[in-house]
Amino acid sequence: MKKRAVVAGVGESTYYERGRASESEFQLACIAIRNAVADAGLALADVDGFVSYMDQRNDPMRLALALGCKQLTYTAQPWGGGGNGMASAVMLADAAVSGGFAKHVVVFRALAQGQFGRFGQGPRVNTVAGDGAFTVPYGVMSPAQTFAMRVRRFMHDHGAKQEALRAIALASYRHAQSNPRAVMYGRALDEEAYDHSRWIVEPFHLFDCCMENDGGAALVLVAAERARDLKQKAAYILAAAQGSAHRQGAAAHNAPDYATSNFKTLAPRLYAMAGVGPDDVDVLQSYENFTGGVMMSIVEHGFCAPGEVNDFFTLENFSSPKGRLPLNTSGGNLAECYMHGLELITEAVRQVRGSSTCQVPDVEISMVTSGPMVQPVSNLILATERG
Repeated sequence: MKKRAVVAGVGESTYYERGRASESEFQLACIAIRNAVADAGLALADVDGFVSYMDQRNDPMRLALALGCKQLTYTAQPWGGGGNGMASAVMLADAAVSGGFAKHVVVFRALAQGQFGRFGQGPRVNTVAGDGAFTVPYGVMSPAQTFAMRVRRFMHDHGAKQEALRAIALASYRHAQSNPRAVMYGRALDEEAYDHSRWIVEPFHLFDCCMENDGGAALVLVAAERARDLKQKAAYILAAAQGSAHRQGAAAHNAPDYATSNFKTLAPRLYAMAGVGPDDVDVLQSYENFTGGVMMSIVEHGFCAPGEVNDFFTLENFSSPKGRLPLNTSGGNLAECYMHGLELITEAVRQVRGSSTCQVPDVEISMVTSGPMVQPVSNLILATERG
């Protein structure tokens, strides 16, 4: 797949705090797709494929009708819930374009948590079956509770301190202050505010947790040979991968490798496909349902060893433009918008183009990691034409 497809356009709706959108979820999807297609210099009638993830409610047939697509030749969604599917959705779109199944494929995600319900709360039901039967009776109900224990185990095993998580949150909020699209634009965060924010579930303070938002985001993929004919500088797909290791799907907290973001087998495969390594990555967009997942993802992608977390995880290292590893440069799920992570890929594309609001100089390699601590996870590497 190396450089056979490119991201030619990106777009989004206005991003809202949960419940603030005046548009329906379907309208938000249409707005984002329309903006991405226009960004690529294409017409909506040209779109012939749709890919989404996390059991997207807005089905492609209805979208094609509403948007005026001439024909629909490809639709797909990866398995699994949450932001783990965002990079694998791009992988499926790449397969469609590279394999000749479609010419102009949209990857999109839309959420209206004010319309359909929140992701951050536990279930409100009278009976619990399946995986939840092993956890809900003991009070492990919300995503924060589920993931906190795995992160705490990692911190215990490797001596990681709370300041490491704080650095991730501060970097996201710092970058959001330069991004007018960000929900937290104009709402800066400092160490004192972080330290004094309420606990959600240890080790997660309020600012360690992703937001709950309404909005839509979209990308358009085309074959690489079309890139020179289009409006924007292309972001070439070097590699995308999806997968998990043995028993990472053990949802009852009895996986043999517990303190992991689930990238240990996937990261080496991604690097091998792309022909690059962690030292080649210029900027990273790492999915943060919670800051602890970012911490483990960065370690498992080889940017530092587990025992080096306290030294490596600093605001200076994560800040654009001069940090050692500029991180979540649009504000990410913590401070731009929780669009199930797709806004991280639009930002990765903008970094390759040189058009980010927190641009890193001379970016050639831009990486995205998706959905830590769920399964299967996925990841993605984008590059300039010369990268």
